[in-house]
Amino acid sequence: MKSLLKAAAVAAVSLALSGAAQAQSALNQILSDGVLKVGTTGDWNPMTVRDPATNSYKGFDIDIMTELAADLGVEVEFVPTDWKTLVNGVVAGQYHITGSASISPARMKAAGFSESYISVEIMPFTAKEGAGKYADHDAINQPGVKVATTLGTTFEKLVREWYPNADIKVVEAPARGYQEVLAGRADVFITSNIEGATLEEKFGVVAVEGAEARAPTPIAMLLPQDDQVWINYVNNWVKVKQAKGFFEGNKAKWGL
Repeated sequence: MKSLLKAAAVAAVSLALSGAAQAQSALNQILSDGVLKVGTTGDWNPMTVRDPATNSYKGFDIDIMTELAADLGVEVEFVPTDWKTLVNGVVAGQYHITGSASISPARMKAAGFSESYISVEIMPFTAKEGAGKYADHDAINQPGVKVATTLGTTFEKLVREWYPNADIKVVEAPARGYQEVLAGRADVFITSNIEGATLEEKFGVVAVEGAEARAPTPIAMLLPQDDQVWINYVNNWVKVKQAKGFFEGNKAKWGL
């Protein structure tokens, strides 16, 4: 299978070289340099988690990118980034691809996306001491309720849409909304059902009962918008891996 994928990559590069625009494909650069550069934030458990002591990464995304690099026959290099510059980094060529990111119209204006392989829903959480304090979304959308979120994330946009009457506290990465709640500086934060389950287990935060999950969103990898050769390769790679059960196995490994 890996030899077939490598052969497909080489064939794609041969086609890319037939045209001046296509000759600039990231796929050609990756195979030539022997390195796949991946932008990752390291702050979305269990998708991507950075260990500051070793500067290493682990998570669902990390396994995906490691597998992609292996099938390409190259090394993988994880490039630190944050949510507010995630798109800019791929547009500027700082990395060839990113880890998982929610597909949004704003991001689609500047970058391309791979095929989606997982989806999330967003919901509000609070500290365990606040369990039962908020009946629903309307109870959160009140003056005096402090809702924390991280600058540049999809969550920031949703917080402003859902809770315009609340006191919104925006922090910059690496700070996170849930940290503000755990420290007692905010009452509520929102996150995906994926991260929420991990935070519930690790820190004891609880979902706000009665506040239904919203904004079901497909998740995919960001790529350069004008690099169709590279986008085609990644999309077909996702399809092959889905057929082989790789993504389902990785979901099970990380409890997704």
